[in-house]
Amino acid sequence: MLDKPTMTTISMPEKIRRLRAFYLRENRMPSYAEMMPLWGYQSKNAVFKFLQKLVAAGYVRKSGIGKIVPTGRLTGRIRLLGTVQAGFPSPAEEELVDILSLDEFLVRRPEATYMLTVSGDSMLDAGIHPGDIVLVERGGVTRSGDIVVAQVDGEWTIKYFHKTGRTVRLDPANNAYQSITPKHSLVVGGVVKAVIRRYR
Repeated sequence: MLDKPTMTTISMPEKIRRLRAFYLRENRMPSYAEMMPLWGYQSKNAVFKFLQKLVAAGYVRKSGIGKIVPTGRLTGRIRLLGTVQAGFPSPAEEELVDILSLDEFLVRRPEATYMLTVSGDSMLDAGIHPGDIVLVERGGVTRSGDIVVAQVDGEWTIKYFHKTGRTVRLDPANNAYQSITPKHSLVVGGVVKAVIRRYR
């Protein structure tokens, strides 16, 4: 026998909205029994099937046996309202596309990511200004062209990483500065993955 809703069919976006509202109000995920009236289902099996869709869509994830926890996509409070032209202006209407968590959007590996505040202007032409915050991911493969945080001969800096054979060169993004070639030691502390700037 097919599961039938106790009311008119509720759309997936509406179910997500209700789940998000419950979580923000109660500061916890609802139980299966609470999800049934929340989504208009008559059985826990229907709830389970819909949770599988939410897992696939990235709104929740499995943690342990039978436990479901929310992701940043569900708990995030910043609305994503579509796109905007950076060239010629064009008419646009506000449309809620999704709820976005900046942590989830910017950070791929939280356990390997840290933040630093930038001091100095050697990376201006790369769009990295004094006072900006950079998100740095350590432990990955460093490739030529990456912007890295590195300890060169005992001093830390942020520069473009270039490697030719066994020779490594760190390049600034500002003509007022010169490239750096390590004389004694080089330790790459991570690759810059994002830059955050607050204007006001």
